[in-house]
Amino acid sequence: MCATKIRMMGMLLATTVMVGAAKADMYGFYNITGNSATNAAIGEAQLRVDVSDLGGGQVYFEFMNLGPLASSITDVYFDDSNNDSNPLASLASITNGSGVSFSNGASPSNLPGGNTIVPAFSANFDLDSNAPTSSNGVNPNETLGLTFNVANGVTFGDLIDELDAATLRIGIHVQAFANGGSEAFVNDVKPVPAPGALLLGLTGVGLVTRMRKRLAV
Repeated sequence: MCATKIRMMGMLLATTVMVGAAKADMYGFYNITGNSATNAAIGEAQLRVDVSDLGGGQVYFEFMNLGPLASSITDVYFDDSNNDSNPLASLASITNGSGVSFSNGASPSNLPGGNTIVPAFSANFDLDSNAPTSSNGVNPNETLGLTFNVANGVTFGDLIDELDAATLRIGIHVQAFANGGSEAFVNDVKPVPAPGALLLGLTGVGLVTRMRKRLAV
């Protein structure tokens, strides 16, 4: 009976993690400008975007600066023009986190350095932080949320598939590094583990392992 309970608990925890992963994926970013190796490494280490299914034909992109090093996401761009499906229909709303202030329409209107990658980055949605630019950007421990309406017939799974295939791309321009530099980044094509899901998974594994050890004793 005890062994059966342990197996059931392990399955429940695994199912919880799998359900979470099916509804949300977190992506890191890779540097495309290479102005500073130090700044590129900082951005790749601490900038993330979490993509979640809101249901009702909407998807939520939450941009995060995990910190702790100085940096500010000041421009956000979406390029879904490399695929005939164009999964994002329209921007529904902007959710500014504490200390963050973004508006629709960026200057410049395309990702800096975006023409140096293949295929070239061509933004059809663009936003930037309001003046003062760096202060109102996404600084360490801050977030920015963007809700999009998806095109008719496009599922959340379809959208994730396009992110993974780089036919839908997300670009960010990052300023206010400690040395005053700036860099541009594009989302990775493979999601990274979300901190909460990873913690839950590790906790579940540890819990089942401890219970098995107790049972053996």
